[in-house]
Amino acid sequence: MPEDAELLIPNEDYLKSGIHIGTKFRTKHMANFIYKTRPDGLSVLNIQAIDERIRLAVKFLARFAPEDILAVSRRENGWKPAKAFAEATGAKHFAGRYPPGVLTNPNLRDFVEAKIMIITDAWPDKNAIADAQKVGIPVIALCDTNNQANGIDLVVPCNNKGKKSLGLVYYLFAKLYLKQRGLIKKDEDFKYTMDDFSEE
Repeated sequence: MPEDAELLIPNEDYLKSGIHIGTKFRTKHMANFIYKTRPDGLSVLNIQAIDERIRLAVKFLARFAPEDILAVSRRENGWKPAKAFAEATGAKHFAGRYPPGVLTNPNLRDFVEAKIMIITDAWPDKNAIADAQKVGIPVIALCDTNNQANGIDLVVPCNNKGKKSLGLVYYLFAKLYLKQRGLIKKDEDFKYTMDDFSEE
């Protein structure tokens, strides 16, 4: 059986996006997802594990209506993907500096209500995680090899710094979410391309 027969997209498409390239730092939280360490010291994430976690995340997301999902990205490379995800699915998104209280303080101009949160990077998005914990909503986090998993309900291992990698994750989230919710039948019904999700 070819190695990508069971994957959501061909293995080479994952590789092209750099989704599997980690950092030189690795935390114990991410050790299970690491396939090997390259001679230059960079950790390499397991594509199979990335694929499985994307499926799991989408299954989890599909239990929520789009307006109950909030995608957050402090990291600039995640702004376009998070926004495109929100546009494609009808979810909410928050790009840029996340002031504490977005979910807890109705007096804030940026106040939103959500039942589940996707964050782009656990470290810069720590205010968002703290907020989610206060209101008791689950957090799905894109985590690189250097991330901690504190306060996170579901880790999706990936290169959460690269534009193409983040674009691919949010693209798959959006397309698969719409399929799971029965809003599109086939891949061809999804009217967005990878380019809509990632910066050149």
